Amino acid sequence: MSRFTFAQFAATRRITGFEPAPDGNAVYFIADSSGQFNLWRVAAEGGWPEQLTQFSEESVRDLVVSEDGRQIAFLADPKGSEVNQVYLMAAQGGWPVQATDLPSVRHGLGCFSPDGRYLAYCANATTPRDMDIYLRDLQTGETRQLTPGGRLMYPAWFSPDGTHLLAVQPMSNTNHDLWVINAATGEARNLTEHAGRQASYFPGAWRGDSKGFWFFTNDGREFMGMGYCDVASGQKEIVLTADWDMERLAVSHRHGLMAYCINEAGNSRLRVVHLATGCELPLPELPKGVVGNLRFATHDERRRLFLSMNCSNQAAAIYVVDLDRQELRLLTPSMLGNLPADTFVSPELVEVEAFDGLKIPAWLYRPHGIKAGETVPALLAVHGGPEIQERPEYRYNGFYQYLLSQGVAVLAPNVRGSTGFGISWQKQVHRDWGGGDLKDLEACARYLQSLDWVDGSKLGVWGQSYGGFATLSCAARLPGYWACAGDFYGPANLVTFAASGPPTWKHVIKSWIGDPEEDRELLVERSPITYADQIKCPLLVMQGATDTRVVRAESDQMVERLRELGREVEYVVFEDEGHGFTKRTNQLRSFELLSNFLLRHLKA
Repeated sequence: MSRFTFAQFAATRRITGFEPAPDGNAVYFIADSSGQFNLWRVAAEGGWPEQLTQFSEESVRDLVVSEDGRQIAFLADPKGSEVNQVYLMAAQGGWPVQATDLPSVRHGLGCFSPDGRYLAYCANATTPRDMDIYLRDLQTGETRQLTPGGRLMYPAWFSPDGTHLLAVQPMSNTNHDLWVINAATGEARNLTEHAGRQASYFPGAWRGDSKGFWFFTNDGREFMGMGYCDVASGQKEIVLTADWDMERLAVSHRHGLMAYCINEAGNSRLRVVHLATGCELPLPELPKGVVGNLRFATHDERRRLFLSMNCSNQAAAIYVVDLDRQELRLLTPSMLGNLPADTFVSPELVEVEAFDGLKIPAWLYRPHGIKAGETVPALLAVHGGPEIQERPEYRYNGFYQYLLSQGVAVLAPNVRGSTGFGISWQKQVHRDWGGGDLKDLEACARYLQSLDWVDGSKLGVWGQSYGGFATLSCAARLPGYWACAGDFYGPANLVTFAASGPPTWKHVIKSWIGDPEEDRELLVERSPITYADQIKCPLLVMQGATDTRVVRAESDQMVERLRELGREVEYVVFEDEGHGFTKRTNQLRSFELLSNFLLRHLKA
């Protein structure tokens, strides 16, 4: 076992978003270096970062910088409630001004107009279940509702001439449209209407002359390709495809460059091309990992690309790529634990055969130093979503790495419902929570038991959100496999979960999980609490009291039922947290408690 402590593996700066200044001389980013997610600024040439906000209870969630470089807009919410409010502040520093003060209204951030006068954002202020787009005049302080209501509408980007706003409308997790809205009149056109079939369209970037924009879509395809739309005619064409999802997009009109990524089984492949010729630029060698975001600075005289990346031995960090010098520079180091590079374990992509003959992609982490004939315990780690992807370096996972250092293997699968492996795989979880996905998890447990270096009697299961639901389902419906289970804010009762989610979920909840009235029988049959009496293994449950996605009652009812049955259950509630723990102290405490719980039962 490693001599290093959990605190060393967990000693990282969490960076969740960034934007370069338009001139490229600085980068604004969100990090928890102060103990809470705040806004920071660092010079693009490096140096000591400056903290711009001083929140302790609120969490900064998103940011945009005006094209003239004078203003920043950002979102923040109190105690993890996700009821985000919009704030404004001077880019060079100052005190943030709260632009919206509607404690029951959720806000989403859009963009500044090119001249910096208007800020586009969305909110469910008119009807709780709808998101409408608003324009705030920053000169007069007046706010105008731009969309008429009745939909979920999220602003993306103003056209470079400021006349139109590109917006996305989600109808479900796998069905989206793109709209172009006249910023002056509010006249809106759906440019991707596809009645009768499901397809996702996501905004990319405008062309410099405002005549069209690039987008991503899987319309008629298994994987996301890149398309281009001419605004005047509405004509669309696919311009780039790959055998995996294409993602991330940044365009430099000043230098005529486009950057994008291809998600190859979870790892990012970065490409930078000349817009005029399509020819690729040579790039410096990048670490193997996942690109979280790409940005060109609008008015940067130098050909530089800013990106965030996660690697197996480096938590999320911001890098600068000098395209002329072919140099890569780390701008925001995030590892503080002073751990040797050979401490970390990189995973192996394996395939697990499912009950129906399909292959389940999974990342297998094997501890260092397993001797011939030796066996180790293992953790089955289930990602949230469920429609996201377990990616090997999606974020540096100090929790995984600490368990590995203590001789516990980790298997992190992408069961059906996960993204990144085609739309057919993703859709299989719709209205089937606790169905095929649970069979996949049983196949993963059997796979672990088949490995000659894994102790099949010492398996644990853990997950957050949907992963918490999956954990409870495993413990209750597959009770013979587990030595222990850890649930972070997972739904226990699909009937009450479907009825209690945020109001903006009402548009999609039926197609996603099921209707709490019409599908009550199915949801009861799939709910972990229905089988609570079958849970045999010790269970650890953690919950945020202000969670609006999976409300506290979901965990309360499961814990109460297990205690009535005399089962072994530990329950920790964070009174100042919502869905996901934002405060540094709470994040550290939750994962240290989880690590100790797992080691206590898996290493006994």
